[in-house]
Amino acid sequence: MPVDLSPDATEAEAYAAADAWVREHLPADVLKAALGAEWPEVAAFVADPERSTPWFAALGDAGLSSPTWPCEHGGLGLSAASAGAVTEAVTQYRVGRTMADFVGLALAGPTIIAHGTAAQKERFLGPLARGEHRWCQLFSEPGAGSDLAGLSTRAEQQADGTWVVNGQKVWSSFAHLSDFGLLMARTDPSLPKHRGITYFLVDMTTPGVEARPLRQMTGHAEFNEVFLTEVELPADAVLGELNGGWAVAITTLMQERNGLTGRPAVGDGKADELLRRAHGNGSLEEPVLRDRLLRMLVEERALQMTTLRAYAEAGRGAAGAEGSVRKLVNAQLEEEAGALAAEVDPLTALSWPAGGAVPAPVEEFLAMKTTSIAGGTSEIQRNIIAERLLGLPKDPDPEKDKPFSERPRTS
Repeated sequence: MPVDLSPDATEAEAYAAADAWVREHLPADVLKAALGAEWPEVAAFVADPERSTPWFAALGDAGLSSPTWPCEHGGLGLSAASAGAVTEAVTQYRVGRTMADFVGLALAGPTIIAHGTAAQKERFLGPLARGEHRWCQLFSEPGAGSDLAGLSTRAEQQADGTWVVNGQKVWSSFAHLSDFGLLMARTDPSLPKHRGITYFLVDMTTPGVEARPLRQMTGHAEFNEVFLTEVELPADAVLGELNGGWAVAITTLMQERNGLTGRPAVGDGKADELLRRAHGNGSLEEPVLRDRLLRMLVEERALQMTTLRAYAEAGRGAAGAEGSVRKLVNAQLEEEAGALAAEVDPLTALSWPAGGAVPAPVEEFLAMKTTSIAGGTSEIQRNIIAERLLGLPKDPDPEKDKPFSERPRTS
């Protein structure tokens, strides 16, 4: 049953309703742990599928996992600002959906809402909101990263309307654990590269889909390369217009850049955690380090407030090129946080017991470049800012209108 909130609810009303719902429905032991800031116990609850699966389903049924979505599709129809208040209310207990569900909730859902048929919305949105399906993104390729429109994965339509897909994707987070994927494939190489692409919704259990995890230097293997070999897709797997997949992909990419700037709320962040560690081990007494930590705290709060303002001014979750500004700043903050994590606790960062878990400072240091690459590199974001916000001329492309099949291969 959805939380009893009007789509016109204020931020205060949305926060109060979501907070009350969580306090009423969260298992008593987990609520007690959260209120006492016993975060390892809360994390154990979230990581336990037997307990977290029904909890995430309840969150979805209440509309708290997707508050900006239309009410008929598992949301609350709230404005972006009020939805941010809902997210903040849930996040303060650290019991919201995990990063593994980012593609589904932040990318697939809004893209399907914007471009999907009634049948696609009915099929995918409800289960997605309840956490029944995990999604991945099948965009980048070994020869098409920053130049995403240069992708070469082919989808060929058969006489009966179905499609056969062949190609390779890479850097697909959680693809090995996903039920569905967002796929871009070339359907008409006789058209210029941006106009011959179609967007598909792919069942990852389809024969011919193979996800191979890639080991990262953090020791994790959440990224994948995905091979698509004679993959047969039904006619209704197409999302949006035939050969109009680039426009659909822009919706996804804008949502991704928006989502990678953090939740629309002001409060505890990475700088706060680093300050707690520095205070606990005494490194906060080092004046230069203390100054850097406090500068990061100010910059992080400024980004949070800018994100909140952007959500409020964008209406019900719309994302524009200004998201590139926030993503760029967030990437810089992530890098600074990774470097500071090692400086705050250098002994832990240098060594730890053999066979033990990788300490947080090490993980944060090794992963600090992630946001500057994921969702479009920082260099791409600077291009977007220059062209779409500052009005600077685009880089010339003499082959812009040339059929993709006639363009020289770059890989």
